[in-house]
Order: sequence, then structure tokens, then C-alpha cells
Amino acid sequence: MTTPDLRPSPSEPEELAPLDDAVIGRAFRWSFFAFITLLVAGGGLYLGLKPRARTAETRLTQLSAPTVPQKPVAEIPAAKFTDVTHAAGISFVHQNGAYGDKLLPETMGGGVAFFDFNNDGAPDLLFINSTTWPWTRGAAGAAPAPLPQMALYRNDGHGQFTDVTAGSGLDVSLYGMGVAAGDYDNDGRVDVFITAVGGSRLFHNEGDGRFRDVTAEAGVGGTTNDWSSSAAWIDCDNDGRLDLFVGNYIRWSREIDFEVDYKLVGLGRAYGQPNNFEGAFPRLYHNGGNGRFTDVSEPSGVQVSNPATGVPAAKTLGVAPVDLDGDGWMDLVVANDTVQNFVFLNQRNGSFQEIGALAGLAFDTYGNTRGAMGIDTACFRNDAKLGVAIGNFANEMTALYVAQNTPTNFADEAITEGVGPPSRLLLKFGVCFLDYDLDGWLDLLSANGHLEDEIGKIQKSQTYAQPAQLFWNAGAGQGGFLVVPPHKVGGDLFKAMVGRGSAYADIDGDGDLDVVLTQVGGPPLLLRNDQALGHHWLRVKLVGQKSNRDAIGARVTLQAGGVTQTRQVMPTRSYLSQSELPATFGLGKNDHIEALEITWPGGAKQTLEPPAVDRLIVVGQSE
Repeated sequence: MTTPDLRPSPSEPEELAPLDDAVIGRAFRWSFFAFITLLVAGGGLYLGLKPRARTAETRLTQLSAPTVPQKPVAEIPAAKFTDVTHAAGISFVHQNGAYGDKLLPETMGGGVAFFDFNNDGAPDLLFINSTTWPWTRGAAGAAPAPLPQMALYRNDGHGQFTDVTAGSGLDVSLYGMGVAAGDYDNDGRVDVFITAVGGSRLFHNEGDGRFRDVTAEAGVGGTTNDWSSSAAWIDCDNDGRLDLFVGNYIRWSREIDFEVDYKLVGLGRAYGQPNNFEGAFPRLYHNGGNGRFTDVSEPSGVQVSNPATGVPAAKTLGVAPVDLDGDGWMDLVVANDTVQNFVFLNQRNGSFQEIGALAGLAFDTYGNTRGAMGIDTACFRNDAKLGVAIGNFANEMTALYVAQNTPTNFADEAITEGVGPPSRLLLKFGVCFLDYDLDGWLDLLSANGHLEDEIGKIQKSQTYAQPAQLFWNAGAGQGGFLVVPPHKVGGDLFKAMVGRGSAYADIDGDGDLDVVLTQVGGPPLLLRNDQALGHHWLRVKLVGQKSNRDAIGARVTLQAGGVTQTRQVMPTRSYLSQSELPATFGLGKNDHIEALEITWPGGAKQTLEPPAVDRLIVVGQSE
């Protein structure tokens, strides 16, 4: 069959072509409609013949709202703190030498130490001062003005202090930062190490209220380029002699400060954070037992470099010596400002391994660094899990790391423990644990204050002077820490100040812990604890024989009322500061002790007959 040719032939008129196109179009449409009809019919037939799925039976599950376990309602006790600074005879005023150029050291303040320099049983006070800058000290030929000095106060045992700085050997001027007190030669007298911008100083306690500068002969001064911050006396190798850890902050000079040239919009040059300053290595000095120390910083492993740049990774402001893993050897937790924190685990061979990131203490929960200042450690839950508190910068919460499944595995539980959100806005420096109400649970105190005196002009939520913050430990099952309001302890504790260091001691022999706070460019705040809750207590002072005489690093474990409390003998706490050596245990309403045990440095244990309560006992190390 021949298919007709529908194309127009050359002989056909041109106007017939559109008619042929119409015929083709109609044929195509009918074919398309037929195809669609067959497709729809086939689909319908398939759906009709396909087995239908069985409809699932509807089941209704009864849901009830989750119930929150009932917790006892905790009531913060009334326990007053009274400002006795002037009444107690304290007239010291910190001076930072600020003259308008806004140099970073001017923001850091000075520490304070409670220590018994004359062995009369009463904690004395040493305030660290800064000084004026050399290039601001008057015109050539003019009579030099007296330079600021440190201040040493002797306590009469009842909380009254007398200024005995003159002629003590501590009446020196330097750009001081922090203090570490410890009997490094085991002669029964506590010596003093001072950190500073431009090199550290060691003063040997000669007795009769006299101190001698032995920095050069001891070999612990560092260099004139050092800006040392917090320091700690610890026995790293358990040989019975105190070694010395010295944290350094940053590589700094006036010229470097002007090169960094930190500024705030609308204000011009300002005090800034250390982000753009190079870090600085800490130092570790081994005590040779002859009044001399050997710098073992590099071989000991405490000097960590940035793997990307090779420069020192540390910017240290706080250090907490503690036996993390309970092996009888002291470890170090180091608070670094704007870079990761360090954890130096003692390898028991003269070296340390840095495990901060592995331990969970290097960063915050999101892997960020923070502006870490002061630091303290304690078993605040009265169990085996250690807590590490670190005061951080403004708009960063105070960290409260808690040991988890192993002693060297931590997580930040500041939010769940009630410390995090209330602390966020403040700029935290001196943090320390203490049982201020003697109920047997360690509370948390923070001294606060900003760096920039004009910060309120650009951040309305911030002020230069800030109140301290006190968190009351509600105890087991009570919901963690609660913010103590002024009406519970009086307003004196919360006076706005440019807070920096904090320390505690029983200045008047009544068994409870009194507090001192320092500030930049102003007077300190000495607060007498006037709580009258009728709680019992026990204070324990240790004297080492085989261990260092101060028993620094020893642990005291007490059981009363079925609760076990642990205290570490460690004066290095807070920021640039030292608290007293005796360990204080609050007993609440318990009027007797069930057990008391000492774990000396190195791990030797000594069990004591339970003593009577409401007293200070002195315990010597057994042979």
C-alpha cells in the first residue's frame, strides 16, 4: 500500500498548505487523547485489582505529665559579715601607678596573704602593692616622692592589726602582683615569694618580724622581662622540700602595649584583654635543700608552646595545686586568660604531662577559651568528686568543672549547680571555696570588678566597681548553690569595689572564717564573720616531719553525722592570693566527730582519735 504524500506538490496552489497542516494537527490530537484514555483505563484497572492494605487499628496511649521529684526547700541562713577594715587597724591603699596611658598591668591589682609570720597562732596580713612607673617620677633634680610599698600587719589574735611594715624587710617598692607563703627551708618560719612586673622576689623569714631578700642567691627571680602572676609552693617530688611554681602572664613592655594600642569606640585608648599579646612560659623551680633552687621549667614539661606559631601558649593568672588522681603526688591546674587552661599531671619522675583538653578543663562546653582569672578546687559535694571553680571575664559564666567517671575527666556543671547564669555579667577575679556558715558544706565567694574604668559608657550593663558574689551551698539533694542576697549576710560584703584578690582566715579565734578582698587603686575590705547560728566546728593545723613542715598538699578527712568532708592543706587559692593553712570543718548541729584521718604528701595515712569539737587542734606527722 502506498502512503499518500500529504506535502504540497509544486503544482498545487500555496494557499492549500495550511489546510493540510490542520488535517495533521487534528490527527495528532486524536492520537494523543486515545493514548491518555488507554493510560487512565490501565491505571484504574491496576488499582482495582491491587490488594488493599489492611487498615491499622487505632490505638490510644494514655500519657501523663512527668512529675518532678520533690526536693526540700532550702533556706539560706542569716550570717552577717561586718566591714571592720578601719576598726581593725587596716589603712593600706593599693596604688597602680596609672597616669593616663592605660597600660595593661594597671588593671590587674594586687593579691593578699593570710599567714602567721611570727608563729603566735594568729593569721597576719600582707598586702601586695604596685608602684609608679619610672618614667613618671618627677622632673630631674626634684626631690623624689615616696614610693608605694607593700604592707605587713600583725594580728593580736583578736582581729586587731598593727602595721609593722617599717623595718621588716618587706618595706620595698616594686610593681607587685601576687604572693605565695611557704616555709621552703623547713626552719619553722614562713617565707614569702612576691610576683611582679619586671621579675619576682623571694624574702626569707629571719624571725623577730624581719625578712631578708634572698632572690639572687636562691635563683628564683626570673628575668626583668617577666610579668609573673600567681605562684604556689608545692612539693613536686615528695622529698619534703617545697618547690616553687611561678605563672607568667604575657610578654609585655610599655612599647609593646602601645603597639597593640587597644581602643574602644568613642573613648580612644583603653585597657584591653591580652588577645594580641604574646604568651609567656611559666617557671618551675626545684628546691635543692640548701637555700638554692634549680630552674627545671623546660625538662619538667610545664612550658607548652603553641603548635602553630611556636610561641608560649600560656597566659597564666591563676594556679591551683591539687592531687587530681589521688596518687599522693601534686598536680597543677592552671587558669589561662583567653587561651586554653592547662592541667599538668605529675608523672612521678620530675616531669608533668599536660592533659587539659583530655581532662575537659581546657575549654568551655562549646570548645571556646575564656578569660580565666582566679581558681580554686574543693570536694564541695562532700563526695570523692573534685570541683574546680574558675572566675571568668564579663559575659562569661564562672566555670564549675566537676569530676565525672574518672578523677581526670571533668564537665562544666556551672549551670546545673546554680552558679553559671547569676555570675555571667560580672567580671570575676578572686574565687574561693569556704564554709562561711559552718554547716559542713563549702560555699563559693567571688571578688569582682572590671578592667576599664569607663566601661559603663559603652556597655550599659557593666560597671567598673562591682559587688562581690556569695553562693550558699544548699547541700546534698537541695539544688546546688543559691545566690546569697544582701539581707541574709548584710550589705558590707556587697559593697561595690574594683575587686581582685580574696582570701580567708579566722582572724579572731572564734572558729568561723573571716574574709579579705582587695581592689585596684583603693583600700581592701576586711570582713569579720559574725554568724551566730550555733554551729559546731573543728580546725586542724598540721606540722610535717617527713613531709614539708607546712604540710602543704596534705588532705584531712573528717566524718560527722554520717557525712564525710575533705579539706586540702593549700594556701594558694583565688587570684594572686593566699589563705591560712589550718583546715576548717563546719559541723552544723553535730556535736561530736566520728572519724578523722590525715593523708600526708606522698600518701602516708594517719588515723586520729576523734577530738572534741569547737577547737583548733595541732597534729604532728607520725614517724
